[in-house]
Amino acid sequence: MRPPLRGLTLLHCFGMPQVLNKAGRNFASDNNAGVHPEVLEAIARANQGHVVAYGDDPFTRSAIAKFEEHFGPEISVFFTFNGTGANVLSLQSLNRSYHAVLCSEFAHIYTDECGAPEKHTGCKLIPLPHQDGKITLDSVRHAYHGIGDQHHVQARVISITQSTEMGTVYRAEEIQALARFAHEHEMFLHVDGARIANAAASLGQTLRQATRDLGVDVLSFGGTKNGIMGGEAVVFFNRSLSTDFLYLRKQGMQLASKMRFIAAQFEALLTDGLWQRSAEHANRMARLLEAELRHIPQVKIMWKVEANGVFAQIPRHAIQKIKDRYFFYDWIEEECIVRWMCSFDTTEEDISDFAKLVAEAVKG
Repeated sequence: MRPPLRGLTLLHCFGMPQVLNKAGRNFASDNNAGVHPEVLEAIARANQGHVVAYGDDPFTRSAIAKFEEHFGPEISVFFTFNGTGANVLSLQSLNRSYHAVLCSEFAHIYTDECGAPEKHTGCKLIPLPHQDGKITLDSVRHAYHGIGDQHHVQARVISITQSTEMGTVYRAEEIQALARFAHEHEMFLHVDGARIANAAASLGQTLRQATRDLGVDVLSFGGTKNGIMGGEAVVFFNRSLSTDFLYLRKQGMQLASKMRFIAAQFEALLTDGLWQRSAEHANRMARLLEAELRHIPQVKIMWKVEANGVFAQIPRHAIQKIKDRYFFYDWIEEECIVRWMCSFDTTEEDISDFAKLVAEAVKG
């Protein structure tokens, strides 16, 4: 008989009751983590007196200056509430309704944004086959056709996710090749960088080296998955592409009145290497989890662990047993592939306890 779970919290997610472990942490998503203490301190510092709303404040200007420190001058930076908003507005700024976006069949913009990119841009998303979560230059070439033909949508943007939805990471040369193709064909390269910090940390790159220097045109820069409370940023490396963004953001209901509180978080994230420290820790915890799981014969690691996620195939009977203690997502349900994400606050004890539970659950 299983001992009573003292101090646990019952959680309903997608209609299914889930139980959190006593530490209050799980492996479902880095979105589920709390807020880094340095970010909370920055929010508290910003919470003094009155400042002008809608981004005309010293905190927003200071945060943008931090982006310029990391990415270089002559960029345009805009803050949004969330990642879907950042992606949708990025694509909207690059497309008209007869254009198309080429992306992975597992891209977040294609599978997890409730059709928002197509609804708000009016353009078509064309899913491409992936190799370990990444689209290839060959798949892009194959999809690039019908240009100049009024009967066909016109490919305008290549969008990639870095790190990918499978926890893998594009190498610099892969991104450069996609950017080169895009620019040679009057297209743009957009990066969904919800976990760009994890990718850059994995590759040992600066944020600029991981994006701008490789030919990226527009970046959706993620913060929520790396320890901030809420907010994302859109970074244009070609300012001419951002001419209409102020108006698109307002129409898209992503303009924050008290923007200083989003901006202050990003300033903290980009100060004293916090983005890198948090990402490196989450990545290291994922590698530790992978190492523990490889000792369990019934667990198959599906893709290289290159960022902060571990994707594993486990016996079907074990899934609910583990979910009784730790909430996580089925990734490819019919194949019993699950996703386990690590965060800036994941501990080695979390990893050890979870791996022991997995080992017990898979035995049947």
